[in-house]
Amino acid sequence: MITVPVVRYSRNKKIGDKNSPLIYLLRPKPGDAKIYTIDLLASEIEAIGSLSVEDVIHVMKSFVRAMRKVLVSGDKVKVDGLGIFYTSLTCPGVEVEKDCTVKNIKRVNLRFKVDNTLRLVNDSTADTRGGNNNISFEIVSPDAKSNDNGNGGGDGEGEDPAA
Repeated sequence: MITVPVVRYSRNKKIGDKNSPLIYLLRPKPGDAKIYTIDLLASEIEAIGSLSVEDVIHVMKSFVRAMRKVLVSGDKVKVDGLGIFYTSLTCPGVEVEKDCTVKNIKRVNLRFKVDNTLRLVNDSTADTRGGNNNISFEIVSPDAKSNDNGNGGGDGEGEDPAA
């Protein structure tokens, strides 16, 4: 199973309050994640299916155009096994009804609600190990490849971080 490298970082418990205690958190290791374009995804799909890269690219670009058209009209797009794409807006409240106009809309957002079949699980805490939606994580130092076996131990876990 492939593991996702994560690194520890610290910050104040209350962001912006220098007097609040430090807490330690995990985040994906910067620079390790790849960005897959339509071309790269098309190559992946060609390797597991019977469509050519060109056919997949054409279908995916058409899908994006159709999805944009549906979302701009205010409707939702459900992709089975992936989730629902929809739009939302940010609008401040006003006290007088006649002052509530479309000019008050400050931002339009594209949102995504994940399908239940795609929900991802931390493999180290999952009931069923090695499931299809399980992700395995490994703590690494920011500048080294790896310094433990992925279960949180091996690099001072449980010790006083200030020591």
